[in-house]
Amino acid sequence: MLRVAVPNKGSLSEPAVAMLKEAGYRQRRDSRELVLSDPENGVEFFFLRPRDVAVYVGAGTVDAGITGRDLLLDSGANAEEHLALEFARSTFRFAAPNGTITDIKKIGGLRVATSYNTLVADYLEAQGVTPAAVVHLDGAVESSVQLGVADIIADVVETGTTLKAAGLAVFGEPILVSEAVLIRRKGVEVPVGLETLTRRLQGVLTAHKYVLMDYDVPAALVQKAVAVTPGLESPTVSPLHDTEWVAVRAMVPKNQTNKVMDELYEIGARAILVTGIMACRL
Repeated sequence: MLRVAVPNKGSLSEPAVAMLKEAGYRQRRDSRELVLSDPENGVEFFFLRPRDVAVYVGAGTVDAGITGRDLLLDSGANAEEHLALEFARSTFRFAAPNGTITDIKKIGGLRVATSYNTLVADYLEAQGVTPAAVVHLDGAVESSVQLGVADIIADVVETGTTLKAAGLAVFGEPILVSEAVLIRRKGVEVPVGLETLTRRLQGVLTAHKYVLMDYDVPAALVQKAVAVTPGLESPTVSPLHDTEWVAVRAMVPKNQTNKVMDELYEIGARAILVTGIMACRL
């Protein structure tokens, strides 16, 4: 049975559970459950602290897990990214008091406060920069400069509002663009069942990105129409009772739905319908 670690709380937890449900797996109904068996799908889920997921995967205690890319890299665990899951995206950056630092090379000899010691230390080493210290804080990192604990910070930046309120401004290139990822242990064969889990999650990701579009179009204009909706392989074109018309069905990127509908209507297509996709396999 495939053993999979799932975040038990935080911003990763609910989207991870929702995605696994969409992929057809059972999920816990009570947040106090720590282990959930899904024998029908050959999977056992373990609900762990997000920071601990990579550690358990790297040790081989579980076969795979869902965590953040930032948490994976910061863990130092013997685990690697297997599939990007496209949720819980964030940007990790340096910030300093307004107008003081604009180049990461200036970090040398300064104290850096962060909740991601390993990630920051590895990044600075790769850049050839040696700080005076990397100060670990579990939270409220943006207050550390004002309190005299550090000279600059490295933290997740979303809107930047919290940084501005603390008199800080980001500088340099992003340290990391993070998101939720499915991970597995390094240097071992792909565990039995992981390929199925991967295909299911990829199917959910594809279903989120595409819709199914159906429309009728004059047979004489079908080539122009299918050029607008080529589908993933090729669209389905079916004859109608009126032989001068055909019905077309194709997958279309969800974020282009209305643009495509406008183009089809201008060509001469009618009865244009859009349907959501619950799941798929490519």
